[in-house]
Amino acid sequence: MSLDAVRELAERIRHQVGRVIVGKEDIIDKLLIALVASGHVLLEDVPGTGKTLLAKSLAQSLDCSFRRIQFTPDLLPSDLSGIHFFNQKRSEFEFRPGPLFTHILLADEINRATPRTQSSLLECMEERQISIDGETRTLERPFLVIATQNPIEHQGTFPLPEAQLDRFLFKLRMGYPTTEEGLAILKRFKDSEPLGELASVTRADDILEAQRLYGSVAVTDEVLAYLLRIVELTRTHGDVAVGVSPRGSQALLKASQVHAILQGREFVSPDDIKAMASPVLAHRLVLKSSLRSRSEAAEHIIGRIVQEVPVPAEEPARLGLR
Repeated sequence: MSLDAVRELAERIRHQVGRVIVGKEDIIDKLLIALVASGHVLLEDVPGTGKTLLAKSLAQSLDCSFRRIQFTPDLLPSDLSGIHFFNQKRSEFEFRPGPLFTHILLADEINRATPRTQSSLLECMEERQISIDGETRTLERPFLVIATQNPIEHQGTFPLPEAQLDRFLFKLRMGYPTTEEGLAILKRFKDSEPLGELASVTRADDILEAQRLYGSVAVTDEVLAYLLRIVELTRTHGDVAVGVSPRGSQALLKASQVHAILQGREFVSPDDIKAMASPVLAHRLVLKSSLRSRSEAAEHIIGRIVQEVPVPAEEPARLGLR
């Protein structure tokens, strides 16, 4: 598989998901970037904007296993990981795997679960493995977590800790459809359910191959320095209590490499860094207490930082490709 084949693969999946989801091309592209870059996505928006439908549409477009978990306050870590139970016929303990053993996991309303249950996802999201009763078990690959949460309803919810947020490559908002998109939604769902008609357009092996290839996208030292300068400024900004960690800078690089592939290039340009900076970095910032109530404050800070950092010249970057 070549980088062009990776882009063609993404286009097939995008077209298939677009048979159900009206508009939201940018959100779909970021889901595909997360899939190829081995990341995870947090979808945050009001109810009814299509978060769950988008996750199901992506899963059905792939020949991969899919599990959905409705997070509730009484959900236990073992409900996710699985349990050992005693088989009376065999007179021995057997392991019954939980829904984490899948390719694509939809964690619906993740902030309704207790911190104890939320923390059970930390190991599997970062290391693609889970420890149960002292035994480490490897999860399926590819493994993608798509979590949803409602930002306006706080009763009975538990805010995600910074360590959990840092595991997500993107934090995205669906947003309301335009008038034209709303009309198209009504027409599309008036007589049928398009989700049930979706067929898979790729295999898990193709996704794994794409995940192995995207790292070959070239990045010059100038572009790396540009990326690092953006990250470092988040650590010294006057409105930020805790800036972006090295994990965040690596996530920005990975997302930019896949974004370059989708743009038809074999090298990362400053435009890729700019496009990925806010969705990758904003949710990783811990703002000072006086700013916690300001809507979209983190996105605004990242946007200002990106504007302030000088952009490296394109021609030297191209000539310096290895």
